[in-house]
Amino acid sequence: MSARAPSFRNVFGVAEFRSLWLAHVLSVAGDQLARVALTVLVFDRTESAGWAALTYALTYLPDLFGGALGGLADRFPRRAVLVVADVLRAVLVAVMAIPGLPWPAAAALLVVVQLAAGPFQSARQAVLPDILGPDRLPVGQAALSSTYQAALVIGFGAGAAVVAWLGVAGALWVDAVTFAVSALALRWGLRPHPVDVVAERKPQWATLVAGCRLVARDRRLRSLLAIACCCGFYVVPEGLAVPIAAQLGGTGVLPWLLIANPIGTLVGAVLLSRLPRVRQARLLGPLAVATSLVLLPTGWTPGVAVTVVLWTISGALSAHDLITQVQYSLAAPPEQRGQVIGVAIAALRASQGLAIAAAGALAQVLAPTTVVAVAAATGATVAALAATAWTRAAWPRRSPLDEATPPAAP
Repeated sequence: MSARAPSFRNVFGVAEFRSLWLAHVLSVAGDQLARVALTVLVFDRTESAGWAALTYALTYLPDLFGGALGGLADRFPRRAVLVVADVLRAVLVAVMAIPGLPWPAAAALLVVVQLAAGPFQSARQAVLPDILGPDRLPVGQAALSSTYQAALVIGFGAGAAVVAWLGVAGALWVDAVTFAVSALALRWGLRPHPVDVVAERKPQWATLVAGCRLVARDRRLRSLLAIACCCGFYVVPEGLAVPIAAQLGGTGVLPWLLIANPIGTLVGAVLLSRLPRVRQARLLGPLAVATSLVLLPTGWTPGVAVTVVLWTISGALSAHDLITQVQYSLAAPPEQRGQVIGVAIAALRASQGLAIAAAGALAQVLAPTTVVAVAAATGATVAALAATAWTRAAWPRRSPLDEATPPAAP
C-alpha cells in the first residue's frame, strides 16, 4: 500500500461507487422528506403536537429491528437486496400519497418503509469493500458519511420547503420517485455481487443467531462494536439540546447547538479520509476517548460560544466512526458481512436510545449541562476500555518489525 491515502477523485472514479453514492443521496433525501411529510400530515389531521412528535419518533423505531433483516444481504445477491428494498419503499410511499388515507395507516406504512432501510443499509455496507477494496474503503466511507451529515444540516429545512411548496401528497410523490430512481441507478450501475451458496441456504433466524455469535466471540468485531456503541454517550448533548438551550439563554441558542455536531463531523470525516489506513487504525482508540472527553467542560456551563465550540470539536472527533465502520466491515467474513453489519446497526440504535432516555431521566434531578458532563466522563472511561481491547485484538504481541503493518483484520 502506498503511504499516501487515496483521494475522493480515486473513489468517485469507480463507476459502481458513483451509483451507490447516488442511491445513498436519494435514500437519505427520501427518508428525511417522508418523515417531515408524515409529521405535517399527522399534525394537520389531529392538531396535536404530541401525536406529531410521537409519529416522528416512531420512524426511528424500525432501526432497532431492521438489523435483524441484515442477513438478507448474505442470502441473496446484494444488488437484488438493494433494488428490492428501494422498489418496496417507492411503492409504499406512493400508497401513502393516496388522498384520504387515514393517518394511522400512513404512519404504519412509514414504519415499514423505515424497516426496509435495515437490509438496504446492511447490503450497501457489505458491498462497499468488494467495490473499493481495503485502501479506498475509508475514503468511500467518508464520502457517504459526509453526505449523510450534510443532509442532517439541510435536510429538515429542505424537506419543510418541499412540503410547503407541493403539499404533503406532492412531497410524498417526490419521495416515491427518489426511491424509484435509486432502484434504477443500482440495477444498472452495480454488478450482481452474489453471495456464498452456503450462506444463501441458511434460514433467516439461523443467520441472525450466527451473526450475533460471531460478533460475540471475535475479539476484533467485539471491541469495534464496543467503540461504536460509545456514540450513546456523545449523542446525549443532542438529546438534551432543548433544555440546555434554555439553560444557556433561550431558544435562539438551539439552532447553533443542533448544527454544531453535524458540521464538526462533516469536517472531521474529510480530514480523516486524507490519512493512510494504517494511521487511521492507530488513531481510532485515542479519538474514541477524546470524542466524549472534550464534552466534559460542558458541565461547568461555560457559555454559548464555548459550548458550541466544544460540541463542534466533539463532532469532528466523532468522525472516527467511519474508521470503526471500515475496520468492522473488513474484519467480518464476506459471507456473513451483511448480518454482522445488521447486528451493529441494531446495537448502535439501542445504545443511542437507551443513553438519551437515561440522560432525560437524570436531567429530572440534575442540570442538563451536568448530565452531559456525567455522560462525557462515563463515555471516555468506557471508550478507553474498548480502545484497549481493540489495540490488543488488532496488534497482538507484535514485534517492532511489524509495527508499520496494518491490523490483521484489513
